[in-house]
Amino acid sequence: MEKLNVLYEDNHIIVVEKFPNIPSQQDKTGDIDMLTLVKKYIKEKYHKPGEVYLGLIHRLDRPVGGVMVFARTSKAAARLSEQVRNKVFKKTYLTIVDGRLEPSSDTLEDYLIKNERTNLSKVTKPETKNAKLAKLDYETIKYDEQLNLSVLKIKLYTGRHHQIRVQLSSRGHGIYRRSKIWNKRKRKTNLLMGIFLNNSSSNYKKGNEFYMFTREDRFMENIR
Repeated sequence: MEKLNVLYEDNHIIVVEKFPNIPSQQDKTGDIDMLTLVKKYIKEKYHKPGEVYLGLIHRLDRPVGGVMVFARTSKAAARLSEQVRNKVFKKTYLTIVDGRLEPSSDTLEDYLIKNERTNLSKVTKPETKNAKLAKLDYETIKYDEQLNLSVLKIKLYTGRHHQIRVQLSSRGHGIYRRSKIWNKRKRKTNLLMGIFLNNSSSNYKKGNEFYMFTREDRFMENIR
């Protein structure tokens, strides 16, 4: 609870930082998840009796860190969900990848297919059954020649399974992982998974108000 980093909260929403390797919501591992953590935070801070309402508006893959926006009321959840559907709710990602991309900015379009048994996705041909279009823009914002690593800003047009990792790795630019280390439980874990939801923006209160929540500084701390 002491480690929950709340970026913003009011009566309608709460915005928190998700650290890598924490599930967005409960999964089969039974590990603590962001939805449960935030509910507990609200319950304790505001002395809420009974079950706390919290709307899950969007998810981040378990290895991904970044900004998450939750709704504190059903009305806010409905509004934000509508904005997600209508692409008013915008998200920008940062990622560290191997190598230098040429050109330094571009639009990538591929067709992806997901293997439900292995939970893995890959690039395939457009005519493949169940293949779905994946589209993103990338922009190189930093290249380290010594490490041969690039920092990219990513804008997604589609929300396909593991889209950023699959599209970039198919072009020889794998997502950067630091070497595994032993943690306190004597298990090997990754120090950093190089995808980070940099900011989320929404006009969640009124149509003429624009809110942006960011933790770019957290990601930039880990570049070297």
